[in-house]
Amino acid sequence: MITSELPVLHGAADTVSLSVSVSELEDPTDTKGKKKRGRPGRPPVRTPFYEVPSLYIAGLKGGRPMGSLRPTAREESPSLCSRWSEWERVLLKMTEEFDEDSGDYPLTMPGPLWKKFRYNFCEFICVLIRQCQYSIIYDEYLMDTVISLLTGLSDSQVRAFRHTSTLAAMKLMTALVNVALNLSIHQDNTQRQYEAERNKMAGKRANEKLELLLQKRKELQENQDEIENMMNSIFKGIFVHRYRDAIAEIRAICIEEIGVWMKMYSDAFLNDSYLKYVGWTLHDRQGEVRLKCLKALQNLYTNRELFPKLELFTNRFKDRIVSMTLDKEYDVAVEAIRLITLILQGSEDALSNEDCENVYHLVYSAHRPVAVAAGEFLHRKLFSRHDPQAEEELAKRRGRSSPNGNLLRMLVLFFLESELHEHAELLKDWECMTELLLEEPVQGEEVLSDRQESSLIELMVCTIRQAAEAHPPVGRGTGKRVLTAKERKTQIDDKNKLTEHFIMALPMLLSKYQADSEKVANLLQIPMFFDLDVYSAGRMEKHLDALLKQIRLVVEKHIETDVLEACSKTYSILCSEEYTIMNRVDIARSQLIDEMTDRFTHSVEDLLQEAEEADDDDIYNVLSTLKRLTAFHNAHDLTRWDLFGSCYRLLKAGIEQGAMPEQIAVQALQCSHYSILWQLVKITEGTPSKEDLVALRRVVKSFLAVCQQCLSNVNTPVKEQAFMLLCDLLMVFSHQLVSGGREGLEALVFNPDSTLQNELLTFILDHVFIDQDDENQSMEGDEEDEANKIEALHKRRNLLAAFSKLIIYDIVDMPAAADIFKHYMKYYNDYGDIIKETLSKTRQSDKILCAKTLILSLQQLFNELLQDQGPTLDRTSSHVSGIKELARRFALTFGLDQIKTREAVATLHKDGIEFAFKYQNPHGAEFPPPNLAFLEVLSEFSSKLLRQDKKTVHSYLEKFMSESMSERREDVWLPLISYRNSLLTGGEDGDRMSVTSGASSKTSSIRSKKGRTPIHKSKRIEEESSVEASWLRGNDSLQTPGALTTPQLTSTVLRENPRQAADTHLPDHDSEPGSENDYVHNPQMQMSWLGQQKMEDSRKDRTAMNYMKARNQTVRQTVRGLMEDDAEPIFEDVMMSSRGQLEDMNEEFEDTMVIDLPPSRNRRERAELRPDFFDSAAMIEDESGFTMPMF
Repeated sequence: MITSELPVLHGAADTVSLSVSVSELEDPTDTKGKKKRGRPGRPPVRTPFYEVPSLYIAGLKGGRPMGSLRPTAREESPSLCSRWSEWERVLLKMTEEFDEDSGDYPLTMPGPLWKKFRYNFCEFICVLIRQCQYSIIYDEYLMDTVISLLTGLSDSQVRAFRHTSTLAAMKLMTALVNVALNLSIHQDNTQRQYEAERNKMAGKRANEKLELLLQKRKELQENQDEIENMMNSIFKGIFVHRYRDAIAEIRAICIEEIGVWMKMYSDAFLNDSYLKYVGWTLHDRQGEVRLKCLKALQNLYTNRELFPKLELFTNRFKDRIVSMTLDKEYDVAVEAIRLITLILQGSEDALSNEDCENVYHLVYSAHRPVAVAAGEFLHRKLFSRHDPQAEEELAKRRGRSSPNGNLLRMLVLFFLESELHEHAELLKDWECMTELLLEEPVQGEEVLSDRQESSLIELMVCTIRQAAEAHPPVGRGTGKRVLTAKERKTQIDDKNKLTEHFIMALPMLLSKYQADSEKVANLLQIPMFFDLDVYSAGRMEKHLDALLKQIRLVVEKHIETDVLEACSKTYSILCSEEYTIMNRVDIARSQLIDEMTDRFTHSVEDLLQEAEEADDDDIYNVLSTLKRLTAFHNAHDLTRWDLFGSCYRLLKAGIEQGAMPEQIAVQALQCSHYSILWQLVKITEGTPSKEDLVALRRVVKSFLAVCQQCLSNVNTPVKEQAFMLLCDLLMVFSHQLVSGGREGLEALVFNPDSTLQNELLTFILDHVFIDQDDENQSMEGDEEDEANKIEALHKRRNLLAAFSKLIIYDIVDMPAAADIFKHYMKYYNDYGDIIKETLSKTRQSDKILCAKTLILSLQQLFNELLQDQGPTLDRTSSHVSGIKELARRFALTFGLDQIKTREAVATLHKDGIEFAFKYQNPHGAEFPPPNLAFLEVLSEFSSKLLRQDKKTVHSYLEKFMSESMSERREDVWLPLISYRNSLLTGGEDGDRMSVTSGASSKTSSIRSKKGRTPIHKSKRIEEESSVEASWLRGNDSLQTPGALTTPQLTSTVLRENPRQAADTHLPDHDSEPGSENDYVHNPQMQMSWLGQQKMEDSRKDRTAMNYMKARNQTVRQTVRGLMEDDAEPIFEDVMMSSRGQLEDMNEEFEDTMVIDLPPSRNRRERAELRPDFFDSAAMIEDESGFTMPMF
């Protein structure tokens, strides 16, 4: 239970106080263990809320005699000063004792109980003033005290005090405005009574009554002046400062209440002096405050009598209100549109045409409430002069069943002028729509134009789709949701209604517009939403025959792809086996296919016989029939008509003679493709025989050969179609065909040979990675040219995506992706997302192979640069910088989890080092190798190496370095120096920026460090040092790496946890083969490159250990230095690149670790990466779990 002791009066004699108990906030079941607040020895009094104001007033009257509520002159003058000083002490003490760190106070606490408290708190103030309005508030004590207290609290720096006092002050002001309004009404009544009494004749006039009325009027005027003084004190002392408060809730309270004042007492407050505060706050940065402004204004504009007083405000702030219809807060935008609608209702001249147009387009908003509000505005604007009775009488005279004809005309006109057609309002007056489309216009009536008819049909189809599917327009849905029973019933009723209407109307509409392809394509979508059982249940087979007849006429009259596909889809829906009309439709479809097949066969024979002498009619006959058959073959199984044979003859003739029209070749390829897929469907659904498999394999093999030959066709559309079909068929008939228990289809699996793979890759390079048009041509192009460019880009993206899928699913060898990856930066805007996803998927399947492909792409770019610029490269040129930037982007894709990518990055460095030293300089050993500059590119990947792997890679690098190379300092050797330093980052400081031999660098990099080395770490460093020593003496004959295994001697990661250490092993050799030349042809490799190096080192481990035991104290210092180096965190700078920036973190893929680093990471927070050897627990576990040789 929450109680509050409210000091009310502080007199000389006593102090009156009231204990207010908000019993609604108390949980009656939770009384144990809580210490109740209140005066010691006396529990707080529970008082119902409705009695609180009465008790408060009783306390006021009990503290002073009723006749002496006004202070005497003796106590009045000192009371003001003492009262203010007393409030200052109270505020100071409250501020000191308030716990502001918690941030919780009743007005901000959530929950229904605290909301009720806020309501009761505001209601208490209003009821108190209402009950005191005739006497107590004029005693010059209560209100002065309360206003002084609230003014002081509202200026406090404590948010809780400021918020609570502002709310109380604004509610107090609202109550005083109500009192002032009542006083004004009483004054008017008194004045009217006085005038009436004074105008009476002298004999009937009552002077006593006149004196009483004059006295009452004077008293009311005094009270009115006092109330105005109180309101001015609150307004100027609190409102003027708090409507600009830093807290949005406080600003919202002020604006909400001033709107109440202006509506309640418009004569006093509805003027520019007060409206300006609302207008200024329309620009508030918080949506909550802007929303309060709009709602306050809505309350004013609802009353048309107030419009004259709002005229100046409307003119001044109209533009701001119109702009708020596009507010980022949808609630604010909705209220702004509603406010504009109210302004339109009050005065149509207040809004210009431009203002209205800004609201019109919002009917297409993806946010439904915004669209609905804009629709209401549009309805008010367009249909404000609509007379329903006149429209109904006009419709009856013209024999129409619906009076909405003119409304639909206006809607179509708006639809055309807005030039937006993604959404349509749910209009269900389909009878009126069909009447407008079918009937002949009456004399004097405006005829629908061709565009208006097309738009009306489009609107009609949209409304049919929404009614049948009960889905919101595109973009307005919040995901899938279950329809309520009422919505489901409405959907069923609408579907039955549209079916019954359009079963009869659709054939007539098709008959009238069968020559217009656009209208027919839209009309043929309507049967998709039919309830087809109505045909048989309602005995409407004659309307079905009429529909089939019209569809047949449309097929025979049109060759446009969209129209033919719509006809094919309509036949497919009507042929569903679940409906009884299937047999009737199937007969009509078979007759149509028979006629088209016979015509196609004869046309092909004539075309092949005439060969080069064929005229345009022969070509058109073949092309038109083939287009129709191809469209139907897409949705129907036409294998029994054997269309593949005729199409294959056309393709072979075109390849041999080279004169086949490209459109015929494209359609023949597509039709053959459909035929193969339908044959595969029949085989997979049944139990095929060996003969069926052999026949299908023969067909597929012959068609793949034809498509491969078409890749060299002179016509680009033919080549693109052949390429897409090749990619699709290779995907369908890949090794995935036998998955899911379909091992019997093994004979149908096709693997592309190297020749076909090269041709596909060549096609991609020639037709996808091409330069754009010159700038001058692009600048001069119009909108149609821009649309064509976008369409061409979309087509190229489809080509690249089709080939990338072959790489991802291991149908085409992964090294082919190197030619794609190298264009990542150059064509980033056009194909960056596709290349990025391809890189991510290939890494998921094989990390090492993907890494080798990446380095191969960089090597290809480097070789191209050498061919262009010669052996002396300008390392500062943009071409070299471009390769380095590409390498940096590739490095970022490895992510932060260096454990997962350890072997892949190490293999990448190995291949890069071998490439750099692959060729010797023909001028002699003292000159750098031709590819040495590639090491500068390779250094971009050094930050992805684990620290111990950097030492291994560095040792491998030194095997390729001669003594003379180690001593060179010329600029041409800078790539070697920078790469070597990148490997030594975090290692021995003595080796940095110095190129010396391996042995000398090891002996010269000893650092003396203070502190004693732990025994178990000394053992570990001895092993690592021995391994490094063995690396120095290792031979150079390295096998190509296979599957990588975690090194057992050099790794410091997860040493003490074998289970976690096992998780760091990368996949075996079956999933991660070796180098570029051997990983495809040598699957028996078992060990990784790093693992092989460790095995070679382990053979010499005994010799190295003896060497270490023989060393003196200098060696111990060396071990200490190495140990302290090794204690540095493994997570080094993951962006250790010359151009590394934080924003490039978004280059990582889904298979990498998410970047979520806390502010501080010490060694113990990274315990999952490697143990902290300064931790006693780790030392105990290490010593107990491992036996390590001692010095």
